[in-house]
Amino acid sequence: MEEKIVGILNEMAEYLSVSQLKKLQEVMLRAFVEKEQDKKDISNDEYLKLFLEAKKIEGCSERTIQYYGTTINKMLEMVKDSIRKITTEQIREFLSEYQKINNCSKVTVDNVRRNISSFFSWLEEENYILKSPMRRIHKIKTNQQVKEVISDEDIEKLRDNCPCKRDLAIIDLLYSTGIRVGELVNLNITDIDLDARECVVFGKGGKERKVYFDAKAKLHVQEYIDSRTDNNPALFVTLDSPHDRLKISGVEIRVRQLGRKLALQSIFPHKFRRSTATRAIDKGMPIEQVQKLLGHSQIDTTMQYAIVSQNNVKSSHRKYIS
Repeated sequence: MEEKIVGILNEMAEYLSVSQLKKLQEVMLRAFVEKEQDKKDISNDEYLKLFLEAKKIEGCSERTIQYYGTTINKMLEMVKDSIRKITTEQIREFLSEYQKINNCSKVTVDNVRRNISSFFSWLEEENYILKSPMRRIHKIKTNQQVKEVISDEDIEKLRDNCPCKRDLAIIDLLYSTGIRVGELVNLNITDIDLDARECVVFGKGGKERKVYFDAKAKLHVQEYIDSRTDNNPALFVTLDSPHDRLKISGVEIRVRQLGRKLALQSIFPHKFRRSTATRAIDKGMPIEQVQKLLGHSQIDTTMQYAIVSQNNVKSSHRKYIS
């Protein structure tokens, strides 16, 4: 029904003004769609539940689904209207209030905007609404800050001060491959090919890809595996019995604690990934190959990670321009 209405509106766009088209849309929705929807009254909570189930089927992680649910639910709690009646102005007002209440950055607000946009785009694709109210709310411009990476000196400090073979293997694998911490904890011993110095990981959406590690990582991973006495198939397990598979939070806590102990600035698992990308770009790896290595579907995402060193820019200027 709604597809037919869109077709009629597109056909009449040539003959009617914008205000007339809006009025025609309102009349047709009132006459057809809303009557049809009354027969099957779906609550906002049910719409959100359907959306989250769709995201789960698409392969989104539990953490991503939880983030979708939290941000969209906050919007629905503040706006209160039925999803079919929510307007662009109401969402703009919500985003403005969200920033004031939480005193958060533009980057955080834009993440919330993207989640809400994804929700309404899905509703439109599934024909639950005629048109997403997010179409006129564009990406929020933010200042592009150069994010810090882990220096070679700091990596050596981390290696030298690892309290156990497992943590040393984790640091080398994160730094050498650039894999996500979620991909790291999901690795099994059988996923690792030590001779070829490569392993298979499953990224976002369950996408499979190969990543590669250096000789140091190979040596330390081998030493850690050889020291294991348990039968857990997971590559990384807890130090204490019953040696369960290590969780994301476990890696994050361990890495942050080690960084604080050495008085290093902001050491966390994702920083290794950014450092790997930056190092690869600085050494001349083509951006398309870095994209493949990191498992990004969009090259724009890779560009955000690959921050070229200012020193390299200076030396290149001297080489090619000065």
